[in-house]
Amino acid sequence: MAKFETVEDYLSSLESPKQETLRAVLDSIKANFPDAEFKLAWNVPQVQIGGKYVFGVNAFKNHLALAPWSEAVMADFATRLAGYETTKGLIRIPVDWDVDSELIADMITARKAELGL
Repeated sequence: MAKFETVEDYLSSLESPKQETLRAVLDSIKANFPDAEFKLAWNVPQVQIGGKYVFGVNAFKNHLALAPWSEAVMADFATRLAGYETTKGLIRIPVDWDVDSELIADMITARKAELGL
């Protein structure tokens, strides 16, 4: 696996439609949270607000993953996530997902509240 230097390097390494979908996810976050910082951690894009991790994304062979960095947030959103395959910490989405900006923003807002931000 390649070692990426920037979020852009990571995104550029992805084939279509993974690249476009993750770019749309990150663009949605930036639009809703202008104070968000996008960084690489564990060689994948992560979102920080106030120096704390609030969301992460990753690409796999057959799906993409979204992670709010909180089992509690995942549990709180269980009803809204019923149509997705989930684990305690992440949501698996199709590579060509029609980005649900409201869901992402609500999850980040919940994570920020959990962190006292």
